[in-house]
Amino acid sequence: MSRPAWIVRESEVPGYSPANHSGTVNRRLISPETVGSRHLEVLTGTIEKGKGALPHAHPGIEQVVYLLEGTAEVELEGERGVMEAGDCCFFPADKKHIFTVTSDTPARLLVIYSPPYEENPDRVIR
Repeated sequence: MSRPAWIVRESEVPGYSPANHSGTVNRRLISPETVGSRHLEVLTGTIEKGKGALPHAHPGIEQVVYLLEGTAEVELEGERGVMEAGDCCFFPADKKHIFTVTSDTPARLLVIYSPPYEENPDRVIR
């Protein structure tokens, strides 16, 4: 049986280093380019200890981060919190946020954007 085009295998998706991040490799799983999605984008990320997202916001784009492995410190508009595997956080559109891995091992996360971010420089505020 062949695999339908709407099933995406992470191991077959090329990794990239997102802008305004350090020590990060993302893989865009669900997107307009991969499956034709129009209202959301799903990706996985692997981030090294002490690395992550520098302060930024996404105009008109909501973001959800589900931490699969590791620990991280997150900041939203000056308020800080600690995440561990199994935790999920929400970054509202237009709100500055920071994400920094604190675990000794790399963190793995699932990220959802709505609408799609598409790594478009016009969709980030630093």
